[in-house]
Amino acid sequence: MQASSGEVTAIIPVWNRRDLLERLLCALPKQSYPIAEVVVVDDGSSDGSAEMAERMGARAARLGAHRGFAAAVNRGIQESHTPLLAIVNNDVELAPDWLEKLAVTLGPEVWFVTGRILQSGAPELIDATYDALCRGCTSWRMGHGRADGPAFRAPRIIASAPFTAALFRAELFDGVGSLDERFESYLEDVDFGLRCASAGRAGKYVPDALAWHHGSATLGRWHPETVRLIARNQLFLAAKHYPARMLWRYLYPIIVAQGLWGLVALRHGQGWAWLQGKWEGLRRSTEFRSPGPRRLTNSLPKILRENERDIRRVQREAGGDLYWALYFLLTGGGTK
Repeated sequence: MQASSGEVTAIIPVWNRRDLLERLLCALPKQSYPIAEVVVVDDGSSDGSAEMAERMGARAARLGAHRGFAAAVNRGIQESHTPLLAIVNNDVELAPDWLEKLAVTLGPEVWFVTGRILQSGAPELIDATYDALCRGCTSWRMGHGRADGPAFRAPRIIASAPFTAALFRAELFDGVGSLDERFESYLEDVDFGLRCASAGRAGKYVPDALAWHHGSATLGRWHPETVRLIARNQLFLAAKHYPARMLWRYLYPIIVAQGLWGLVALRHGQGWAWLQGKWEGLRRSTEFRSPGPRRLTNSLPKILRENERDIRRVQREAGGDLYWALYFLLTGGGTK
């Protein structure tokens, strides 16, 4: 496939950490595929990130208050006028050919692409590849924490890409819609992936496109607010995409997955944050219950079965963890 001839806008959502933003802005001009414009969306930063971005030649869009990652990305999409959009977190480092390797993969049947993202502090470990969601409505950033190896070196068609660092055809957002800002931050990309699957818009994982991610550089992976938002948004996903009969069908896997995740949060000293998130998720779930038919209803069980098979494959090939071992032991893995 020939490289896409479309111009690219790089969209960088930021909430403080101007040191990371400065490093990324210095690196973007070194990409082998040209970037037409850089749009930095300031999500209520207090450290002068927007002003620094403007001094470095980027266009800054200011939200005025902290509204979350989804709102920042949506504003960046609105501010962009190119056919291709590269969405990149400020705590990401990109290989010089990252954008080029992704751009050559886009085509009529490939609407978005993402690469192999390694951990910045431990580059022998995977940070992210693509996302998979289980029946219990917890997701895994496939391979996170596993040693980089053969399990992550093959290109593949995917349903969901992490918005950590990915390239999209701009028209995808016209057809599927923007990110759901009710999620604020975390799992909004999984929700978007489910909507892409519903619309028949597939993506691709391109392992040769390398990036390195610091990971939760602003708050930290087990910060109470991070745990609260993830715990809440897991229930938002279920309320939004599972019709009533599917909620009953998957009630046991949901209880298992959510309970196990709560134990993980408790082990990291964040049991209270987990409870707060679950309470808010339950209290607000009616906001996400659509009275009309869900386009994804018929295909969702198949998507979830495929996701669980893929999780089990990677766990088998790259090393397993206790969470998924217990989940599959208790639920049977959705193979039926």
